[in-house]
Amino acid sequence: MPSVTAFEDALESPAVRGFLHTPEAASGEGLVLTHGAGSNAGAPQLAAIGEAFAAAGIMVLRCDLPFRQARPKGSPYPAGAAQDRAGLARAVRLLRARCSGRVFLGGHSYGGRQASMVAAEQAALADGLLLLSYPLHPPGRPESLRTAHFPQLATPAVFLHGTRDPFGSIEEMRAALELIRARHELIVIERAGHDLGGKANGAKVAALALSGLGSIC
Repeated sequence: MPSVTAFEDALESPAVRGFLHTPEAASGEGLVLTHGAGSNAGAPQLAAIGEAFAAAGIMVLRCDLPFRQARPKGSPYPAGAAQDRAGLARAVRLLRARCSGRVFLGGHSYGGRQASMVAAEQAALADGLLLLSYPLHPPGRPESLRTAHFPQLATPAVFLHGTRDPFGSIEEMRAALELIRARHELIVIERAGHDLGGKANGAKVAALALSGLGSIC
């Protein structure tokens, strides 16, 4: 059976802390996965994804972003976003040291946005992106799109998005994804909100995430 252990590496800044899923029969591939603005690496849905990927032979590092390491509660500050991206980049490098094959990067909401931004900044960082409930715009403000970096994305990306997500409709997502030149796929989850159905939907989301990355990367 795959094992889950606490993970910490504070030898350099930013520190990387979270949980490491180690497969019983490793494929050599890995996934760094992080959380949204109001959550942490212990989110049940992230844990479900970690378990599913590890069962498929993929090592998973679920990590807390630097803002969450600094404060157990509260939302991130815009001024700290660059540090959050630096934390994700370091987490990918640490996981690459443990993996012989491809390493993917993903996250939910804010975490996924930062993952996509650091991938746009560092094209060779990750071999694929897994973006859960990408926060396309603030609820009720469709004019404030968070897509400025999309044309720079050269990393294959899988987006999982619910039909009831107030951060962007399926139609808005499809239009926005046309800006991305890399291979990409939008997986629609019916009747799901921004939490993609939460803990009860964890196994389904995990299976879709695994299948999506397998088909696009």
